[in-house]
Amino acid sequence: MINKTLHHQIYLSYLLITFIALGAIGWYSLSSLHDFLYERTFKDLEARANLVRTQTQDLFQSGQHRRLRQLADELSRAGGMRVTLITKKGKVIADSHRDPLQMDNHATRPEVGQALKGGHGSSQRYSHTLKEDLMYVAVPYRHSGQVTGVVRTALPLTLIHETLEGITYKIALAGLVIALIATPISLFVSRRISRPLLAMKEHAERFAKGDLRSRIHVEGPEDIDNLADALNTMAAQLDDRIRTITAQRNEQEAILASMVEGVIAVDSDEAIISINQSAARFLEVRVEEAQGRSVPEVFRHSQIQQFIREALKSREPVESDLVLDRPDEEHYLQAVGTVLKDAGDTTIGAVIVLNDVTRLRRLENVRRDFVANVSHELRTPITSIKGFVETLLSGALNEPENAERFLQIVAKQADRLNAIINDLLSLSRIEQDSEKEGIVIQKTELRALLETAVQQCNARALGKNIGIEIDCDPALQVALNPPLMEQAVVNLVDNAIKYSGDDTAIRVAAVTAHRQVVVSVKDQGRGIEREHLPRLFERFYRVDKARSRQMGGTGLGLAIVKHIAQAHGGKVSVESTMGEGSVFYIHLPMGDAGRAVEKT
Repeated sequence: MINKTLHHQIYLSYLLITFIALGAIGWYSLSSLHDFLYERTFKDLEARANLVRTQTQDLFQSGQHRRLRQLADELSRAGGMRVTLITKKGKVIADSHRDPLQMDNHATRPEVGQALKGGHGSSQRYSHTLKEDLMYVAVPYRHSGQVTGVVRTALPLTLIHETLEGITYKIALAGLVIALIATPISLFVSRRISRPLLAMKEHAERFAKGDLRSRIHVEGPEDIDNLADALNTMAAQLDDRIRTITAQRNEQEAILASMVEGVIAVDSDEAIISINQSAARFLEVRVEEAQGRSVPEVFRHSQIQQFIREALKSREPVESDLVLDRPDEEHYLQAVGTVLKDAGDTTIGAVIVLNDVTRLRRLENVRRDFVANVSHELRTPITSIKGFVETLLSGALNEPENAERFLQIVAKQADRLNAIINDLLSLSRIEQDSEKEGIVIQKTELRALLETAVQQCNARALGKNIGIEIDCDPALQVALNPPLMEQAVVNLVDNAIKYSGDDTAIRVAAVTAHRQVVVSVKDQGRGIEREHLPRLFERFYRVDKARSRQMGGTGLGLAIVKHIAQAHGGKVSVESTMGEGSVFYIHLPMGDAGRAVEKT
């Protein structure tokens, strides 16, 4: 492969020019010398032929062939040439080197033919008689203006060839010497020219790789120095601009990455220019896979696609609420879109800002349901109390039996109202303490706590002949708040007793699994339908409202259990099979050696 570096290109170019010049000069010199020697030999032979013609003119015209042969031999020896005398018909009558009788007709020889036409003929060819290359020159005999014969002289070209070969050798030797001298000179000159250019090339490559702080220092012609200064100035300006752009880009990326709002930028062809992590999380896509791709290709949600199209078409900001269907639940996004313009105020796309309002919508729903449930739950006992009090005031006080029964109902409804208020206060206190991290955590033997909670429920269990079994390692210690956890277990056991049939069993267990302590309460009740399980821990949610009220429940027990678990950094869950019973779980996080992580 040819080396294409600047140094080698200049060096080889100089050598090539030198060799071409030497070759051209040598060729021109040899060509000129060749022409000169051949022209000189031709003139010499022509002069000799004219001299021979002058000396043999009379003998040729008189037909003294014997004398012509002798004279041809003499002239050949005297002039060192071959002499041939030929008649008008091409017959050789005398030749200095061969017997004329053995020679064929020469009328077809080029030089003879030209001479027979009245001119001077010449040719060069190999002579089979003399076994070498000869130059032939022929001149005509004339008598009374008519051509009567031809005198031909010839000389060997060996001397010319030897002369040309000798001169060619000398020229080649001189060319070689010149080439040997020109080679280091060309190398020196090419290096002197290419060294600063190569240095600038290396620095330009550094600039291209981002090293814009390096500077070019070269010594060379003024033009090269000016070019180096221009490159240094360009690098300094690029470094300053790139640093500014990089800082701005990093700031923008940091802002976009830290925003809880999702931001999407698209061009006029609905191709995604930029998308931050929040938007990718909302729409369940990957940032690296979304960049540069079209909106329909990345976002499968038709509402998102339609909103982006509206934002691209509209000249004013557009707003909309989007609902995304997820396998677990619906997600709500508040979208705001506006056109994206360049520095020339030309519209190049649109920017979409997404706010996840799912939690707000959920809280609104919970608040609305809570207010409705609280109002309903409080209205029922209050209405009952008010009704019976009005009945008593209307004259039932004078009826001892009815008055006593009505007062018992009023007392019962007052107790129910008090229970609801106490549960609400407990729930509120747990939420506040959890948010402020105000609950006191201490290392507690879990089995002792479970036994205490079960003892509080034993009386109700004995009334239905329900046995309660505890399965927990006595050595298991957990960091928790004992009163709160005891309340949670009491709520679960009490709930199990309420919805279990007579002569059944309840199992309270605690195990460690997957770095968690799991407390479970299993009953043998009728079970809970699957559609009720996701909402079972909501406040005032009842599977069977009539039966729950009949049993005296407030509808807040399981919600209290959930918030107690969350206050400990855990969670709750439930499993139920119709006709077999239900299992409620409290999951608490664990530390090393089977101990729960203490809350700070």
